[in-house]
Amino acid sequence: MLYWFFVKLLGPIARVWFKPTVHGLENVPKHGPAIIAANHLAVIDDGLLPLVSPRMIHFMGKAEYFEGKGFKGKFKKWWFTSVGVFPVDRSGGSKSLGGLLTARHILEEGHLFGIHPEGTRSPDGRLYRGHTGVARLALETGSPIIPTAIIGTRQMQVPGQVIPKKGKTTVIFCEPIPVEKVPEDEITHEQLRSLTNRMMKAIEAHSGQEYVDVYAQGVKKEMEARKAKESKETAAQA
Repeated sequence: MLYWFFVKLLGPIARVWFKPTVHGLENVPKHGPAIIAANHLAVIDDGLLPLVSPRMIHFMGKAEYFEGKGFKGKFKKWWFTSVGVFPVDRSGGSKSLGGLLTARHILEEGHLFGIHPEGTRSPDGRLYRGHTGVARLALETGSPIIPTAIIGTRQMQVPGQVIPKKGKTTVIFCEPIPVEKVPEDEITHEQLRSLTNRMMKAIEAHSGQEYVDVYAQGVKKEMEARKAKESKETAAQA
């Protein structure tokens, strides 16, 4: 209920700020499960998608959003829970399994699930290699994947910027990729990677981004290490 309350209440203000143009709404099914798999350019991406979607989209949120202390921490937990966001531990392995199980449950109940297959925001505006978790969810549940291209949000909110500036955005819901349900023990790595690559190709074609076939997390770590080294050298010279 609060999801639609905030969409309807804040929607008109957000539309003035984001000036969204949306294409491919006919590709979002009116009923039944589907995975909205979108590129990730800025924090505001997860605010833009509900603004243009005719159906509620459930998202994952990093666990830190739900673990804060005091009034601020409790408010953030209440806010994210109320608008359909659920926590996931992004450290990987078994710790991330709970989030995927929740996502699977959401799909099995016939809802929309939104996720960024790159796993994190693009560090430089390019499109990075997709993780195979989206493909696994699709194969385990038989849910179609809707590759989704977000354009313009990085220009409104660069990394480190809290409040986005006004701008124009575009969301393109691409043609759905139908997926047949496969027993868990029959899913192969080749199936997962092939489906993931097909999804990322569709996003690349509609977003206009340059594709880089490496994981964004690795690039981020390299950039952070280089920045730390440069800062250390500057301090030493001073």
